[in-house]
Amino acid sequence: MARSPPCRKAPLLAAALLSAAVAPAVGAPDAAPLPPQQPINLDAASTEVDGRTNTLVFTDVVISQGATRVQAEHAHATGLNFANSRWSFDGQVRIDAELHGNLRSDQATIEFRDNHIARATVTGKPAEFEQKRTDSEQLARGCAGEIVYDLSDGTVRLTGDAWLTDGQNEISGPLLVYNIHEQRVQAAASPGTDQRVHITITPHVAPGPGKTEPAKPPPADACKGDPAKGQPTVQP
Repeated sequence: MARSPPCRKAPLLAAALLSAAVAPAVGAPDAAPLPPQQPINLDAASTEVDGRTNTLVFTDVVISQGATRVQAEHAHATGLNFANSRWSFDGQVRIDAELHGNLRSDQATIEFRDNHIARATVTGKPAEFEQKRTDSEQLARGCAGEIVYDLSDGTVRLTGDAWLTDGQNEISGPLLVYNIHEQRVQAAASPGTDQRVHITITPHVAPGPGKTEPAKPPPADACKGDPAKGQPTVQP
């Protein structure tokens, strides 16, 4: 398969501003890997099994392992195999992740490797990411047409009208990759198009005594949720 051409990175100044804006959203050390014996728990309102195809359908399902929890109206799988399998979820999908983060979407695909939840790909109009900041009552929030959360390397990849904020400053573009362990963000524009990375730095105004900062909602033109729109390649 031919390699995709490298993307045009955001300018150095923009990257520096973005790091300053989003890094406070997470202030915890690297999460320890899940021990091999940590169980995967499944709870559902009902289950249907097709013996001919070995297909299972669950309704009102919850799958959890340690601090990671997946909930949806429906789940589909081929066999109860968590060693190396892919499950699909639809309807009010919610994924509670490490470091007080969560994702919400219309649909999701969960990959299991070696009996661990390894990766979650969520899509919606839009799919949403949210994480409680450790230094304030604000929430770090993001939304896009597609969000890929990789538990093995602790990254959240937003593509398709992606938007991200730390509760005060914000960035938007075709592709945003946030490393929740290293507190680092990469932003990329699509080569050969007029799509660009846009950063808004809002001066901080401390709230009055006894008041908290309200959560910052996405702007009206953010997160239109087109997963097929603009998916450039980020270089490691």
